[in-house]
Amino acid sequence: MDITNSQMHKILTGKQNFSMLSFSMLITKQKAIYARDSTPARLQACTDEVSGFIRKYSAVMRADITIISEL
Repeated sequence: MDITNSQMHKILTGKQNFSMLSFSMLITKQKAIYARDSTPARLQACTDEVSGFIRKYSAVMRADITIISEL
């Protein structure tokens, strides 16, 4: 599953709770980076990194993928 920039923006500016610890840590890191540099290029970089993580670990991320799909 690839996420959209719109979904990524909602993740970076929202308060969703994700069940997978490593995914939550990645999102926390991305939120800190995006808070310092909220340019469209940075948003795309965050989207690409998170999408890659989701593709790699999608088999164990069903609950978190459901949350993202509803954004």
